Amino acid sequence: MSAYRASNVVSLHGDPIYHHTASTPWAPPQGEICLQQISDHIDRHLGPVDCVFHELVSDTVHIDVHIVKPTEAYPFIRLVTSGMSDLPMSTPPDADVPRHAELMITLPPDWKLDKESFEDERWYWPVRLVKTMARLPHKYGTWLGWGHTVPNGDPAEPYAEDVRFDGCILLPSISVPDEFHRLRIDADKEIAFFAIVPLYKEELALKLRAGAEKLLERFDKKHIGDMIDPRRPNAGKKLFGFL
Repeated sequence: MSAYRASNVVSLHGDPIYHHTASTPWAPPQGEICLQQISDHIDRHLGPVDCVFHELVSDTVHIDVHIVKPTEAYPFIRLVTSGMSDLPMSTPPDADVPRHAELMITLPPDWKLDKESFEDERWYWPVRLVKTMARLPHKYGTWLGWGHTVPNGDPAEPYAEDVRFDGCILLPSISVPDEFHRLRIDADKEIAFFAIVPLYKEELALKLRAGAEKLLERFDKKHIGDMIDPRRPNAGKKLFGFL
């Protein structure tokens, strides 16, 4: 079964809300078709890939996560997927949106990436999130693009203990050079790179109520970027009783 779109169900802002039924059956991946081009793209614009978390068992698409350590130009850790773009997403007919995409998450420079720390979900959850999101459109016959929000379950739950984020939004990263956002493979295929930005439940509610633009206005006022900071301000909370 694939995802279905409840055409008569929309958010208060008027955006369609997508619901998902059971995912498609397990299927072997084709292999990472654009692995080298994506790796070169990361090296060229973000810095050298330090290591790659390779999937041992893959379903439908083979999702690897490239790790870029902090550099002088970009003092963050980057997680960038490859493999999501092997298959086109099920975008609406005639919609002018990317059909092929990869995802990235930006972490603080002191985020723990060693094997022992990854036994603790409080350190591993961003890796799990980026892999889950990269596979989601292919398992549910749907698509992901600018401004899409995805709750962590229904009802939404925090990603890990002591983590208050329970959903995320896809946006173009504001901490990468402009040239990184798109990778042209050939005349028929271009890959868009989106940042995953985790959200508090109040921010998810704000987006559904007022739209992604209103949420981004709040982000701008509070100087919130795309780097994960578990202690960052909550842009969805009321201030002195006003929204």
